Amino acid sequence: MSILKQQIEQHCRIYHSEVVAMRRYIHANPELGFQENNTANFICKKLDEYGIPYKRNIAKTGIVGLIEGKRKDKVIALRADMDALPIIETNEVAYKSKNEGVMHACGHDAHTSILLGAAKILNEIKDQLDGSVKLIFQPSEEAFPGGAKMMIEEGVLKNPEVKNVIGEHVLPTLEAGKVGFRSGIYMASTDEIYLTIKGKGGHAATPDLNVDSVIIAAQILVALQQVVSRNAQAWIPSVLSFGRVIADGHTNIIPDEVKIEGTFRTFDEKWRKEAHEKIKQIAQNTAKAMGGECDVRIAHGYPFLINDNLLTEKLKRYAAEYLGIKKVVDLDIRMTAEDFAYFTQALPSCFYRLGTKTKGKEVTNLHTSSFDIDENALYNGMGLMAYMTFRQLEEML
Repeated sequence: MSILKQQIEQHCRIYHSEVVAMRRYIHANPELGFQENNTANFICKKLDEYGIPYKRNIAKTGIVGLIEGKRKDKVIALRADMDALPIIETNEVAYKSKNEGVMHACGHDAHTSILLGAAKILNEIKDQLDGSVKLIFQPSEEAFPGGAKMMIEEGVLKNPEVKNVIGEHVLPTLEAGKVGFRSGIYMASTDEIYLTIKGKGGHAATPDLNVDSVIIAAQILVALQQVVSRNAQAWIPSVLSFGRVIADGHTNIIPDEVKIEGTFRTFDEKWRKEAHEKIKQIAQNTAKAMGGECDVRIAHGYPFLINDNLLTEKLKRYAAEYLGIKKVVDLDIRMTAEDFAYFTQALPSCFYRLGTKTKGKEVTNLHTSSFDIDENALYNGMGLMAYMTFRQLEEML
């Protein structure tokens, strides 16, 4: 194992500056979901440079590369997402976003660069690989319906058939140099809730002539809290939160309607379905009891993400071999969501976390205008991904 580790680390030392430069280029040129045309062109140029064959325009802007090792019947897929977020960046850095209102605030620039770095390493040692590696550069993780589902539907896990899928995500609360794993359920399913409360608007000084949509909306918001607190089984983590309320009236105007938008997240498909019905019943019946109506639309989003126990424990062991046991941590479940979940529902897969926090520096969270990473994490990121892939192919039956 030490010879393999030394070999990969040598490549990492040589390629680290290149991976940093790639990450900065992608960060400075962010693109929203299914619009990652420049990013895709950049990736294809790099794959051409490395001599790795690929197919593009999968799920619109997605790319799939293939590194063929000694065996063609054992295939692992490595996935990175490419899209950015509609956020105005406030960081004053040389690689600040050039696309106003669009920013890599979730680390997808790092994911893509790390996968390119790992691909370059694996391609250079492919004669030693006891199998083959698919490289999945996925569009639109951040918005429904998500690029993962579309890529799977377009056959990304076939020809050749994939046995395992591995993905990683930066974690700004974990110190750079460390990595985290969790077997079993890890990230929640996610659904978007859209409520339109309809009343009868009018002058605020004549409430007897109105059906107050604002008051109905307030009652619905309070009543819906019992969906989780009084209906969910205590051992099933669940969240129902509302982040947008639009009551476009005035100080003396009651509007005809109010719009409410929120999210529901959990880890159990049976309860997920039941909760949708509870939301509809409570919202509609509350509105009806107060003389109004409520239209309910629930956008069924990503499933929950479940890491395969056997694969995850093996990758955790490989990570300890590569980084040292003290650098490998156990993760708690998260109520955030990821469309990598579609891969975990299709095949034994693992989604792990790469620490990107600079020691002694305040954490800047994901999806914020000041998000950034410690670029030293890219060094371990590409090396660990290459090492774990090599070892899993080596041990795979």
